[in-house]
This record gives sequence, structure tokens and C-alpha cells, in this order.
Amino acid sequence: MSLSTVLLLHGPNLNLLGTREPEVYGHATLADHVATVVAAASTHGIAIEHLQTNTEGEMVNAIHAAKGMADGIIINAGAFTHYSWAVHDALKSYPGNVIEVHLSNPGAREQFRHVSVLAPVVNGTISGFGGLGYALAVEALVELAAQ
Repeated sequence: MSLSTVLLLHGPNLNLLGTREPEVYGHATLADHVATVVAAASTHGIAIEHLQTNTEGEMVNAIHAAKGMADGIIINAGAFTHYSWAVHDALKSYPGNVIEVHLSNPGAREQFRHVSVLAPVVNGTISGFGGLGYALAVEALVELAAQ
């Protein structure tokens, strides 16, 4: 199976990247990270659809809409990672491959960040590599689609 379109999802507060806790998340903006994904995907002929939302229901709706529209999902769910069973259930119902991305390493941070309720329903998680994680996520989706 080949990929033609990937949905890139960003959760709450990620619109503040570049200014929010740069010692944790770096100085790159959300637009910089989206550009990284678009560049990595374009080398494989993949189009990117992107949504950043601070609203859980909007993220759930985007995942539902991805069925039949996107061949894969890359998701940095932000804080939803740690408590959103609604996002978990939406991802569980999505028939394609899903890669979870985190700029920082949640396991090296506060205790509440150590658990991802999304982990059981994604193909894999890439964390702690900063913006490189997004390019790695594209490559992971390409490899999974080729299998």
C-alpha cells in the first residue's frame, strides 16, 4: 500500500511552540514543524493535511473524518496524550497506521506525563528527538505502508 495523504494533528498549546517553554520544546514554531513534515512527505509524494486544535472534540472529529481521506496519521496530542480516552477511542477506530510524536521525552518529565493513553492504539511513539521526530514519523509511516 502506498501513502497519498497523511493527517498531521497537533493538540492543545502546541500553537505556542517557539515561545512556550523553549528550554523543553525548543525554539522552532508549529509552522516550522509542519514544514518539516511537508518536506519529508514530499520526497515520497505524500500530501499533508494539518490541524492544530485546543479542543478535544475537534481532534476527535478530525480523526473520524480521516477515515477514507488520510492513509495515515501523525499525532502530537499534547496534554490529550495523558488523559483523553475520547482521542484514544477515535484513534482505535481509525483503520490506518498512526504514529505518536512528542518533541520532549515525556518519560523524563513530570510523573503525570509518563503515561500515554494513546500508546495502546498507535503503531509506535517517537519522543525526545525534537523536530527530527516528525521526519522520523513520516519515514515510519512509509515503511509501515510498504509492509
